[in-house]
Amino acid sequence: MKKISLIFKIIFFVCFASLGQEINAEKIKSIAFEKFDEKKQSNFYIGQLFQSFSISFDILSGYESDIYYTIDHCNYDWNKSKLLKSEYLQGFDDVKIDNYFSSFNTYQIYTHYKLNIPNNDLRITKSGNYVIRFFDEYGVELLQRKFILFENLSNVRIEIKRSRDLQLINEKQIVNFEINPRTSYFLNPEKNVKVLIFKNDNLKDSIMGIKPMYNKGNNLVYRYDKELSFWGGNEYLYFDNKNIRNTSVRIRSYDLIDIYSNYLYTDISRIGKKYTYNPDINGNFVINNISSNEDYIEADYVNIYFSLKPNNKFSNNGMDVYVVGSFNNYELTNENKMVFDNSTNKFQLKLKMKQGFYNYKYIVVNNSKKIIKDLNVGGNFDETENKYSVVIYYRENGGRYDKVVGYSNASSEFITN
Repeated sequence: MKKISLIFKIIFFVCFASLGQEINAEKIKSIAFEKFDEKKQSNFYIGQLFQSFSISFDILSGYESDIYYTIDHCNYDWNKSKLLKSEYLQGFDDVKIDNYFSSFNTYQIYTHYKLNIPNNDLRITKSGNYVIRFFDEYGVELLQRKFILFENLSNVRIEIKRSRDLQLINEKQIVNFEINPRTSYFLNPEKNVKVLIFKNDNLKDSIMGIKPMYNKGNNLVYRYDKELSFWGGNEYLYFDNKNIRNTSVRIRSYDLIDIYSNYLYTDISRIGKKYTYNPDINGNFVINNISSNEDYIEADYVNIYFSLKPNNKFSNNGMDVYVVGSFNNYELTNENKMVFDNSTNKFQLKLKMKQGFYNYKYIVVNNSKKIIKDLNVGGNFDETENKYSVVIYYRENGGRYDKVVGYSNASSEFITN
């Protein structure tokens, strides 16, 4: 009888342990790329080939799971290229991450994972688009992120201009640019050269498939108006809870039940209002705990309560509202979707976020989950300071992959007519 009881306890313990180690998307938080010379974090990375960077994330669990990663080289359209792993990796991927730490002195228990690239296992040797994927010990994919590595083989000169359409001159920003190859010239540029233009490190707000308007010697010139236009948007909203037990101009109150909660002041729709300059970090975020020098394991998780009050130019009829930023990769998920409360006439949302400084904004989508860009909750203004990036791809005649041969970015702070 004692043996049967012991066997039952062992089976129960094994089953319980295996269930406890299950990882789902809601447990994975604070996914972030980081350059070694920058404190700022982002969910997207673009850097020079052979430059060092890292990607990190937390799993909200007391278990230290075995996490593996793979890296795939992609073409311009983000489909896998024909290159073999050995052609773009020096070393091996599909290796377990051995750089992880348990949280310390936090109400929310978590394990922090960090992967440096390059590392002792691999070095990336080709420029291009890349997708990095993370898996658990059973081969189940947990998350993936995109990044771009470029070579300095061409110069890119960017100008940000106002729209030539008088109806949109106060709402849109135009990205004109010129490509100058450094060492030679591009063969058959209309076919072999491709460009990617995106705003504030957000690939979901990008333009692709644009051909050069004309050539000027070896230079390729892109001076379109409508084809290279972006809605100006507004400066990002923000909050800073590096001091978790404090109120501020953005945080009206806090409390502690299981974990801390911070309640933000209600935001209002800025459609139809005048532009007001408010410095931001273009949608990015910074993990920070004022009481610690090791933010990555000592910053706690907090329930952040967002609320948005619509005005007469924006209501809840047939629309959904999401809270987005680089902190959640601008994803339209149920976790980031607001709920309208008829009793308060406000959209509301609770998100669990790690202590720090965050930029965020509200976006509106229709029933087809398509973003209504001309109905920006923050309004659209040509004066808004945005960061625009231009990436240049080139595939040589007979080439098997798209090289990234140039990159530059510019701020709309210096917009001209």
